[in-house]
Amino acid sequence: MNILSTVFYISMAAWFITEFLYKNILKSGKEDQKNKDRSTLNLLWLAIPFSIVSSIFMSYNTHFPIVESNWILYVGEFLILIGIIVRYVIIRSLGKYFTVDVTIRQDHKIKKEGFYKYLRHPSYAFSLLTSLGLGLYLNNWLSLIFAFVPPFLAFAYRIKVEEQALVEQFGDEYIEYRKSTKKLIPFIY
Repeated sequence: MNILSTVFYISMAAWFITEFLYKNILKSGKEDQKNKDRSTLNLLWLAIPFSIVSSIFMSYNTHFPIVESNWILYVGEFLILIGIIVRYVIIRSLGKYFTVDVTIRQDHKIKKEGFYKYLRHPSYAFSLLTSLGLGLYLNNWLSLIFAFVPPFLAFAYRIKVEEQALVEQFGDEYIEYRKSTKKLIPFIY
């Protein structure tokens, strides 16, 4: 096993462990308005593991390389690491306002600085960057599709639910914020 594959396995373990910890530690409290989630957390916990397993399965059982060179493995691993690390930083920056279920805290405020100056959902954006990195690391077009599309669709649904809850809570303030930012990709989408 070479260094790159070792780093890949370590990063995949770190990805799973951090997401498992987020899910079990960063839940909403009893006093929070948590009836807004509509099972989006369950959907994410179905979509993401499915995408990982199916993309790895596709990489072992089909041959549709994106490129015929190993440089893509390094790009993929770099994106995986950046996605995991920056998502952690973003979650930490939200502090008590980050929960794994769609929740409005009693003293909730809209964060508009840092990554949130450009993106409304940077945590999801970097999670998707990790998925994109996985698809690139596996260097297979089908793997890339399976690694990225299911989480993207699950996050798209979650964003819809979350933004509806934020508009209900903050009204025009959130609508104005939404006009000045993008969902997932700065200046594009």
